[in-house]
Amino acid sequence: MNSVVIVGTQWGDEGKGKITDFLAKEADAVVRFQGGNNAGHTIVFDNKKYALHLIPSGIFRKDKVNVLANGMVINPKALLEELEMLKNGGITDFNLAISDRAHVVLPYHIQLDGLFEDLKDDNKKVGTTNKGIGPTYNDKSSRIGIRVCDFIDLNVFEEKLKDNLKYYNKLFELFGKPLIEPSNVFDEYKEYSKQIKSYVKDTGLLLNSMLDDGKKVLFEGAQGALLCLDHGTYPFVTSSSPTAASVPLNTGISPKYINEIIGVTKAYSTRVGSGHFVTEFENEISKKIRDVGKEYGTTTGRPRRIGWIDTVVLRHTRRISGITGLSVMLLDVLTGVETLKICVAYRLDGNIIDYLPANIKDFERCEPIYIELEGWTEDITQTSKFSDLPLNSQKYLSKISELSNIELAIFSVGPDREQTVVLKDIFK
Repeated sequence: MNSVVIVGTQWGDEGKGKITDFLAKEADAVVRFQGGNNAGHTIVFDNKKYALHLIPSGIFRKDKVNVLANGMVINPKALLEELEMLKNGGITDFNLAISDRAHVVLPYHIQLDGLFEDLKDDNKKVGTTNKGIGPTYNDKSSRIGIRVCDFIDLNVFEEKLKDNLKYYNKLFELFGKPLIEPSNVFDEYKEYSKQIKSYVKDTGLLLNSMLDDGKKVLFEGAQGALLCLDHGTYPFVTSSSPTAASVPLNTGISPKYINEIIGVTKAYSTRVGSGHFVTEFENEISKKIRDVGKEYGTTTGRPRRIGWIDTVVLRHTRRISGITGLSVMLLDVLTGVETLKICVAYRLDGNIIDYLPANIKDFERCEPIYIELEGWTEDITQTSKFSDLPLNSQKYLSKISELSNIELAIFSVGPDREQTVVLKDIFK
């Protein structure tokens, strides 16, 4: 059995897309297991940049099966726009499979997303991308969701659409929002249904068959572990779980198939949206990191908040996801920073703690405890092995590995596929 899960160790945007694309060359299938088009991966190769939001990062390798699994919520309009973007970029030869059990994002979900966020006080807003992701997962939990198997059966789709809008239009009317006419949505979305129907499969059966046959499967999530609905910085989280623990449930495979779990972290930290960020800082260094690292959201374009790397967070993610190897991204962005800081613990009300408090008010009072390391000035973007790094770069990576108690598996010195250094055999 050969399976690898890619997990973001922070709040997302860690570079999971690049690592998934890089490791996909060894895989037979690449599986996106949760989230929707509220997240994005930027893939760079052959001097071209592609922004993906729903489609797995293995789509650029024509011999790979790319799966949108049952744990996802899929906006069919956005999916088709993404396929058109790939077509315009010359990516037309691929193998795509969409789970018949995934849930469908529809226009009323997007309107609900904005409505729910608008009703909150400014200091309680989650910072949602307004893509309808949360309301779609709400419908799933409420057992009124429209799944892909319903969506491609036009009679079932029309009936469920009418039923849901009877309810939601009353809510829209109550809050002075535009009503949504079911026939208008149906007339538009039935065309999308026809276009995606050929991709729809029971992907749980597909993946189990591949794993039973000894095929190599790579699983990728959206966002990062600290946005996990259960184990993240609640309520400033997403509506699903990006952890490795959710992979079996969200893909229809047995937990016994999970072998290797690679945690992806930046060499620093970033966050988009609301919520406390213990190591956040704003000065000339953070501005330099933001500009050099191009720290702007793939989906929203929002400037990302910048912080030092936080090993309390890494240890938390290691525990909840069982991380077996660490991939440190964007190491080159820190070149030229004279003094680097690593958060090793928190101070909460005068006490030193080594965990993330569940209570958000306690978490908001946490202050970072740092150690400092000397930086480096040498260009590392052409580095091909660990020993070729400047000594201070080596010390920085080694200290992160030591403090997180995770073996260093990969590090990245630039955005291209070729600027990736692998230190251990990922697919065993």
